[in-house]
Amino acid sequence: MQSCAPASTAGPTPARVPALPPRELFPALAETSDVYLDSASTTQKPLPVIEAVRRYHSSRTANAGRGTYPWAGGLTREIESVRERMAAFIHADADEVVFTGGATAGLNAVALSWGLANLADGDEILYSPRDHASNVYPWHHLRRLLRGFGREIVLTPYRVNAMGEADIDDLERRIGPRTRMITVGHLHHVFGALSTLEELRGRIDPAIALCFDCSQSGGHLPVDVRELEADFAVFSAHKMFGAPGTGVLYCRRRRHGELMPFLPGGNSGVSLGDSGLVAGAMPQLLEGGTHNLPGILALGAALEVFERVGLEAIGTHNRALTQRLITGLRPVPGLEFLPGPAYAPCETGYGIVSFTLDGISTGDLGFVLSELGFLVRTGTHCVPADDAPRDEDSVRVSTHIYNTFDEIDRFTECVATIAEEVS
Repeated sequence: MQSCAPASTAGPTPARVPALPPRELFPALAETSDVYLDSASTTQKPLPVIEAVRRYHSSRTANAGRGTYPWAGGLTREIESVRERMAAFIHADADEVVFTGGATAGLNAVALSWGLANLADGDEILYSPRDHASNVYPWHHLRRLLRGFGREIVLTPYRVNAMGEADIDDLERRIGPRTRMITVGHLHHVFGALSTLEELRGRIDPAIALCFDCSQSGGHLPVDVRELEADFAVFSAHKMFGAPGTGVLYCRRRRHGELMPFLPGGNSGVSLGDSGLVAGAMPQLLEGGTHNLPGILALGAALEVFERVGLEAIGTHNRALTQRLITGLRPVPGLEFLPGPAYAPCETGYGIVSFTLDGISTGDLGFVLSELGFLVRTGTHCVPADDAPRDEDSVRVSTHIYNTFDEIDRFTECVATIAEEVS
């Protein structure tokens, strides 16, 4: 459900948000005049993150958890410190935090480690076909794998509403006695709408697992997995100032006994018993192989930046930018917003707005905007082509703390000028 800020008749102004880190904290932005408006795809990297990667490769490079000499021991403690920091960041315990290769890897881990072990013939997963492909394809893949074991599970799609949120009424109607999981995008990657499923609390069987894709919300607004009552939640480090190839999977402790290893090998916490593999303790159970060590250290540096800046400040800034963007684009002739904050009954927004413009394809519009120095995402934004309506083909604008009101104003003026030329 969208959380609403107090309604206001005046447009958002810079005075409403606190001072934020200077653009110079992000070297890639400091060296260009281009306006980066694609943070939902990946965020820019602050200097502490860049330095964390450089330091790992240039000073006392070692492997974690595999040696007693000081270099290895020190690195092991650093990695576990990042785990503890990430746990505090999402209000979890350290043994509930699993390091992965990214959010996609995390969702596939849920499918393979939990789904294969627990879903029986006739069980059901509820999902949105308008979510990111990484929160759609793993469940289809799981269904195909289970068919090989003689188990047929049911994948039931639910709708989103005009604001881009999970349609709670439709979702609740579809919950049945064999529903075992509901999976949802916490902050939608195209619509910029927040879905918490809070309306379902106390109204559904608590045994139903709740899985949240927090790829867009992590690092953009406070995420409390306890408050969400999440059983699983995934985070993408490169969308929260960190490096690509790193992510986090939150696994609620009550589910630990239901998990089986899906990457057995070195460091996976499993052992050989008389009847095969014996599962070990979490989180190592799901962490087979060598970690992306520089990526995890970079995540730790990113978390320090978030702690210094404050997620509340980031959320306030993105909401103000979102409202400024909507206000500037609304009068543009031929412009149509996709579901999202433009249709909310009150002032809200999380830094993502998508739209189309009559008279020009989204690809061409994106190219023209890039020639004018505005970098946006166009296309279907990884929404599965075989499941969702084609109106997801759009221009997506996504902001973060390094964007300014002046950039938003110049962008909306530019879109208005293009609209006049193509009308």
